[in-house]
Amino acid sequence: MENNMFCYQCQEAAKGKGCTIKGVCGKSDDVANLQDLLIYLLKGISLYTTEARKLGIENKRINNFITESLFATITNANFDRDVFVEKIKKALKLRDEIKEEFINAGGSVEINHDATKWYSDSVEEMEKKAKEVGVLTTDNEDVRSLRELVTYGIKGMAAYAEHAEKLGYEDKDIYKFMQEGLAKTLDDSLSVDELIKLVMDTGKHGVDVMALLDKANTENYGNPEMTKVNIGVRNNPAILISGHDLKDMEELLEQTKDTGVDVYTHSEMLPANYYPKFKKYEHFVGNYGNAWWAQKDEFEKFNGPILLTTNCLVPPKDSYKDRLFTTGAVGFEGVKHIPDRLEGKQKDFCEIIELAKKCESPTEIEKGEIVGGFAHNQVIKLADKVVDAVKSGDIKRFFVMAGCDGRMKSRDYYKEFAKELPKDTVILTAGCAKYRYNKLDLGDIGGIPRVLDAGQCNDSYSLAVIAMKLKEVFELEDINDLPISYNIAWYEQKAVIVLLALLYLGVKDIHLGPTLPAFLSENVVNVLVDKFGIGGITNVSDDIKMFLENK
Repeated sequence: MENNMFCYQCQEAAKGKGCTIKGVCGKSDDVANLQDLLIYLLKGISLYTTEARKLGIENKRINNFITESLFATITNANFDRDVFVEKIKKALKLRDEIKEEFINAGGSVEINHDATKWYSDSVEEMEKKAKEVGVLTTDNEDVRSLRELVTYGIKGMAAYAEHAEKLGYEDKDIYKFMQEGLAKTLDDSLSVDELIKLVMDTGKHGVDVMALLDKANTENYGNPEMTKVNIGVRNNPAILISGHDLKDMEELLEQTKDTGVDVYTHSEMLPANYYPKFKKYEHFVGNYGNAWWAQKDEFEKFNGPILLTTNCLVPPKDSYKDRLFTTGAVGFEGVKHIPDRLEGKQKDFCEIIELAKKCESPTEIEKGEIVGGFAHNQVIKLADKVVDAVKSGDIKRFFVMAGCDGRMKSRDYYKEFAKELPKDTVILTAGCAKYRYNKLDLGDIGGIPRVLDAGQCNDSYSLAVIAMKLKEVFELEDINDLPISYNIAWYEQKAVIVLLALLYLGVKDIHLGPTLPAFLSENVVNVLVDKFGIGGITNVSDDIKMFLENK
């Protein structure tokens, strides 16, 4: 029986194998297939850009288009069929553009691949072709697994690269690698060993792009600092901003200044509260709600308009759909979309602001404060205190519990794991996985909170910097000799690039859950186990015992 679609890029892939009728995320089969065709064409463009660079050709429009398009295909980002039809049409035009540039510059290499030749402006033909170029067209399971691992890692890189570009920071080497990597996934001559090397190269450039984004964020908004964030509400009308894009956050705060409208963060935008530059806005008043998957209930109760700046959108309920706005890579049919900013200008959020003024204030769903802001600069400031606590035995072990949250009941494991950890351990976290335990009263160790939140999934780089700094302070040869264990929750492609970055840095014995990725073949899993000690999770008590006994 022919599948309507096939997608297994996220942790919630149906039956742990892949979605074949409709995405668990809510993605329709036609959107999934069109995304496959778009990725195929981006690979075709990349075959040309890779050769064109040898002649000194660097096309910024194509760099940005490939990056933005990859971001739009990440799980829970864009569900709008028309968006992908238009992106496919643009991809075909840009492919012709780079081909012409290449030939005019004297390019003589013949690029003979269907991804560089197929063409149609008919939507019907697009949909037909889309079913011929999906994941399962690679017959060899191990080759398919490694190709998808690279592709998903590059999708995660694209998300970080786009955030950095919006803040004025770009690295041509990152674009170069992303496109070379995409092109190599079309190369049938590559061996499994060569593909494994490509996976590691993806991790290397993952570190580079996360460092670039860290620089972009901190040089624009200051280094995150330890901050108590209000999780209650005020009585003013308000806007809720979710996603990850700090440039959108800045422009919304600037435009809502002196309007009487408050701004709250949601889910992965929580760490915006930690940046010094944002704290100057008196109407920026705290965080509302929890991780992305709870948004259907929380958006309804918020009462005011909601702005989705990046992925982590759940198909909306009718009760708040008319208050929902998307921007950037995000989209959903029937939801108002805020266009990209024109050069030298801000995005125009006036429609959202005017709507907010007419809405009731948010319904309070909780009270209190949560503490965060422990990115690498803040933790390094505490280094002496941390080192003394380790040397004295007050802190026995750190647990990196970064990554993503999700809907599955099995994710309660991470809440219970945090609760059951010995009181002489500290959790290092980033990403929305923290919502399973960042509101628990886990106490502190000599004034050091037992949950140190570095920020968004984008900020996982901070955890690597902290580990490398501790390695230096303790004068260790191997990062794996640190008293740090890794129990990471994953959901989508940004978590994939974080994992590959950690592997590139030499981190071993990472445990990944709640399930291992469906796109990893048995043989590829065996390689990861043998070479890096990758493992899954079982149950809280056995896993805690395993982590503590293995070190």
